[in-house]
Amino acid sequence: MNTTSAVSVAFDPLLPWPVLIALGAAGLGLVLLGLRARARGLLWRFLAVIVVLAALANPALIEEQRKPIADVALVVTDDSDSMAIGDRHTQVQAAREALKKKLAQQEGLEVREAVLPPSHIQLGSERPGGTRLIEAMRQALVEVPPERLAGVVLLSDGQVHDVPAGLPPELGAAPLHALIAGKKNERDRLIVIEQSPRFGVVGRQVTAKFRIEDPAGGTAPVTLSVGGEVVRRLDVPVGKSVELPVTVGNPGANVVELEVAPGANELTLDNNRAIFTINGVRDRLRVLLVSGEPYQGERAWRNLLKSDPAVDLVHFTILRTPQKDDFTPVRELSLIVFPMRELFEQKLKEFDLIIFDRYESGNLITRDYFRNISEYVKNGGALLVSVGPVFATARSLYRTPLGAILPAAPLGDVLETGFKPKVTEIGQRHPVSANLPQAGEPGKEPLWGRWFRLVTSRTDHGNAILSGAEDKPLVVLDRVGEGRVAQLLSDHLWLWNRGIDGGGPQPELVRRVAHWLMKEPDLEEEALRATSVGGRIEITRRTLSTTFPQVTMTPPGTPAPNQPNAGATRTLELRQIAPGLGQAIVDVDKPGLYRFDDGTLRTVAAVGNPDPLEFSDVRATDAKLKPLVEASGGTIQWLADTPDPDIRSVRPGRAAGGSDWIGLRRNEGYTVAGINQTPLLPGILVALAFLVALGSAWWREGR
Repeated sequence: MNTTSAVSVAFDPLLPWPVLIALGAAGLGLVLLGLRARARGLLWRFLAVIVVLAALANPALIEEQRKPIADVALVVTDDSDSMAIGDRHTQVQAAREALKKKLAQQEGLEVREAVLPPSHIQLGSERPGGTRLIEAMRQALVEVPPERLAGVVLLSDGQVHDVPAGLPPELGAAPLHALIAGKKNERDRLIVIEQSPRFGVVGRQVTAKFRIEDPAGGTAPVTLSVGGEVVRRLDVPVGKSVELPVTVGNPGANVVELEVAPGANELTLDNNRAIFTINGVRDRLRVLLVSGEPYQGERAWRNLLKSDPAVDLVHFTILRTPQKDDFTPVRELSLIVFPMRELFEQKLKEFDLIIFDRYESGNLITRDYFRNISEYVKNGGALLVSVGPVFATARSLYRTPLGAILPAAPLGDVLETGFKPKVTEIGQRHPVSANLPQAGEPGKEPLWGRWFRLVTSRTDHGNAILSGAEDKPLVVLDRVGEGRVAQLLSDHLWLWNRGIDGGGPQPELVRRVAHWLMKEPDLEEEALRATSVGGRIEITRRTLSTTFPQVTMTPPGTPAPNQPNAGATRTLELRQIAPGLGQAIVDVDKPGLYRFDDGTLRTVAAVGNPDPLEFSDVRATDAKLKPLVEASGGTIQWLADTPDPDIRSVRPGRAAGGSDWIGLRRNEGYTVAGINQTPLLPGILVALAFLVALGSAWWREGR
């Protein structure tokens, strides 16, 4: 820019201004007195006073060398995810290049740019989502002095989620213009979650509320999936709130997905899905404990179950059976009548777990009731049998209808010898026994105490996760129908609780076994899990096998592999990180629901915001930015109508835009490069003028 100059007059008084004013008033008073006395030469005396006062004011001619400062125009480009829809990105890039070219031709204008990148996955971050375009603008304006700002141009589809109620102070008096990409009156079908429960009791229903928005109206088919499995399909009216009951299937995270079928003229299918997570919690567990012959471990079982506040325990101890050589009536063998029909027929299904501790068969609990228990297990119930020496005799529970569901059959022997329970090879891979406290390294001696009794048995089915003396099965787990069974083939578990011979992890072992019986997801021996951590997904596969199957990952927006026209998927190889536990870690850059399938098991992982604001509404609009633009004096233009608006420089206070042009304020700022100062009343000139005035006054008065 060329340097310009400006001339002005400045005063640098030799005396303070109040003194000069006082001297001027005194001189004026003398002149007035002279006028009253009609004195001669008064005008020349007045001129002498003026000369003296002017000399004391010390005027000077100031010439400034000014260097103009360039104004700043800021161009903010929205490159968020919604800009990838249709030809919006192409529209914006073309307008951006044309705008930069025209701005570069403006003299005295500096162009700065800011770009809002696509959204990044920030799981767990409290940073708000959506298109934060105004925030990006304000950050860029921090380095621009308000007096230099000529204007701001926003290139966006108008879906901005941080528009303030008033003008940002960083904008000052500069105009704000918005060039909107996309088409007017676009149509798109989307699903909106109005209410999503965060917690629910396992096995019970919770209610979610949603609605479908579609300018076409009518009805729309919606699919409900839980954990990646379709559980319900329904048709819902568009524009109306719909309440949907959802059953909480398991403890922990239950990922729920609602998907509406595509409508006509869809802009994107990303907002046709909505995801939320229900954390399943168990209600109080109802446990039925039936004890047989009393022994020291009976109280250990009772205390262990009673110590858990989430357990409702019903405990009965059957001390004697009718086979005893005692003719006392059965009704008089107990303080209360044993409620056999109520427990084993009427309310059997209300119990979450049934435990038999050293119970022997007899006529008190009939075969029909044992048969009911067997059916209860097959239909999804849980049974734990802790046996004593009687299990090896003719009064064994194995000789009742329960034998059909018990995995270990007695061989008729009881080993009375000291041994340390050991985790078997398959137990190293089973989550119930893997990494038990004090188990020691695989193949080495455990650090816990010894037991001294074991009922020998053979395992016809199930998995022996702990072994005892002579490597005989000690703890056996098995699935029966939809239910589960656990067998403890010794009555010396209580030794660990008492700390005998060093003790052992009795509470932890019982807790794990009980939770496995309750189908706790974290203790499933065959499980596929996917957990999102920021921009990464950790996939783990738990298996009793020695190898791990490949896992297929389906990213968001890609149809499932069993659907026609399936899109790109990715095959993952798992590496072993522990016996029976494989893992793979993948980096992802797009929020949404990722699906994983290994041919047998399936799971899902919700990455980023499960209901992204960015895709809540992707229709191009000028309504959100309009109040802000109008308050600044700027204009809104659609690139589809005006792809290349003109640029004009306007003075402050003038209109800053029209139908096909946008205006930038001309601030005319400058810096002073140099100053030349020339006195207007040099000393010699002042002295001559003063002498002339006094001489003239003396000559006039002398006539």
